[in-house]
Amino acid sequence: MDACVDVPPFVRVEELGGLPGRVVLADVRWYLDGRSGRTAYEGGHLPGAVFVDLDRRLAGPPTPAGGRNPLPSPEVFSEGMRALGIDDDDIVVAHDDQGGVIAARLVWMLRVTGRRAAVLDGGLDAWTRVHPGSLTADEPVPAREGDFSVRPWPVEALVEADHLGRPDVLPVDARNRDRFVGAQDPVDPRPGHVPGAANIPCRENLDGLGRLLPVPTIRDNFAAGGVVPENASTVVSYCGSGVTACHNLLTLEHTGLGSGRLYVGGWSAYSRDEARPVETGPARRGGPAPA
Repeated sequence: MDACVDVPPFVRVEELGGLPGRVVLADVRWYLDGRSGRTAYEGGHLPGAVFVDLDRRLAGPPTPAGGRNPLPSPEVFSEGMRALGIDDDDIVVAHDDQGGVIAARLVWMLRVTGRRAAVLDGGLDAWTRVHPGSLTADEPVPAREGDFSVRPWPVEALVEADHLGRPDVLPVDARNRDRFVGAQDPVDPRPGHVPGAANIPCRENLDGLGRLLPVPTIRDNFAAGGVVPENASTVVSYCGSGVTACHNLLTLEHTGLGSGRLYVGGWSAYSRDEARPVETGPARRGGPAPA
């Protein structure tokens, strides 16, 4: 990820003009309840922003073992970025209307393959506060196909379900607390969480306007879940299907705690395997399940 060092994982609207290169604004609106992100985009988006279809370009076909939103093939990802006119050297600033917890999937995919990308802190709301009345329905047409290479997903950034119970792995669940404790789960087969997992809901690292909380506050949130500098390198982030889990990984990097790894199958894959143990109730603080 050396190519990312001059672009932090989150940028503010006021910082866009100071980024060191061509900036591509990417709208990654997507909704778990099935609403259309494309329709939301067509109803008004940032000037010049391209729409990135999560289901088509940022995820492969769902499978029991891979979950609802497994990573697409590198070829599918590359094809999608090229079609939007994106080059390897561009800086992609992704946003949504949920504080960046969806857009983080694209940003993580780009950064983990060595590209420069960031989440727009506060998303659409932050933009419209700075630029009121500027949203448009005009969709940009790329002047040419982008020069976006095919790069494999780095194995060192990913973890399989079989590794989640290892003593050197700290699973961190980014879902809301009601789903973590097993009070309800509207989309997955069994309620609960991975045994020994910490619950650090990604949305609790945002303020009421969808902007990141101060770094010390976010560090406190991680510490409350047992994630401290001494064990941050063991973090494996998961959620329902590997989307909002990426926001926790980017936030971890933002606070200087490291990059962590992703279990992309998430609860949608883990809970489907009846042979895997499940916990319900509050998290046990302080680390992974005993070996």
